[in-house]
Amino acid sequence: MSQTTPVRLLRLLSLLQRHRDWTGAELAERLDVTTRTIRRDVDRLRELGYPVHAVMGPVGGYRLGAGAALPPLLLEDDEAVAVTLGLQASATGEVVGLEEASLRALTKVEQVLPARLRHRVDALRGAVVALPPRYDPGAPVDADTLTAISAAVRAAETLRFDYRSHSGAESRRSVEPHRIAHWSHRWYLVGWDTGRTDWRTFRVDRMSLRTPNGPRFAHRPSPDGDVVAYLRRTMGFAMWPYRSVMRVHVPAEDLAGRIEGIVTPIDERTCRLEMGSDSYALVALVVGMLDVEFEVESPPELVAHLRALAERFTRAANPR
Repeated sequence: MSQTTPVRLLRLLSLLQRHRDWTGAELAERLDVTTRTIRRDVDRLRELGYPVHAVMGPVGGYRLGAGAALPPLLLEDDEAVAVTLGLQASATGEVVGLEEASLRALTKVEQVLPARLRHRVDALRGAVVALPPRYDPGAPVDADTLTAISAAVRAAETLRFDYRSHSGAESRRSVEPHRIAHWSHRWYLVGWDTGRTDWRTFRVDRMSLRTPNGPRFAHRPSPDGDVVAYLRRTMGFAMWPYRSVMRVHVPAEDLAGRIEGIVTPIDERTCRLEMGSDSYALVALVVGMLDVEFEVESPPELVAHLRALAERFTRAANPR
């Protein structure tokens, strides 16, 4: 079946965007044209800004690569819906500097969405509600700061920055950046603190970068052998201002995965739970929802809070 040139170009571009190499004969067979027509169409795509590379080999072929500018993209239905919802979420301001760009991109995508996809997006918007985060997300992060940190990670350049701790204490740091982590609506930098000679994790919204960067360095192996495991261990307990340790009367495997914290087996029927949080009230809420027997090992402030809470609940259950 013959096709107009614009329609054929769109079909050709859709095939090339599948991240694989195509021979001219394969493309010609898919589009029901000659290989000579494929060569002409590839030249037209190149004129439009699409970087179609020639693949060397016995039979030759074509591959869509990266270019100097971003040409128009063809998206499948599910991809278009995902991009639309992702841009909508990005426009909420979690990363400063991306809100306006996200809104502009969202407007462009929505203008060309077919009616069937617009209905899907509208249905999702109407059905989904956004809840505030359980924890204070902190100040939004500047997009330029994330870009600068990422560039330093890739170039293996030491970062120099001023840092404000949770208590408000100011310090100047020199850190070999390792990875950026995004967790619970916050951005973190994991790196080797050259002044403390140890791994540290920093809230990006509390960092003020200094320029230029420091000296180059050789990347170290990930802490704990796995940066994700390191973050689960440290961010689940050590980084929080209120830290609690409890002896829980259930097997460790029954508790693991049900709660954010460090669970360590004591014996077959008992485990130790280490939790970090923003308040002892939150610790009491979370442990109460677990519906398990436990004793507080530390700190005494948590014991006092639980006693006051028990007295309040007792009064509520036995009104005068």
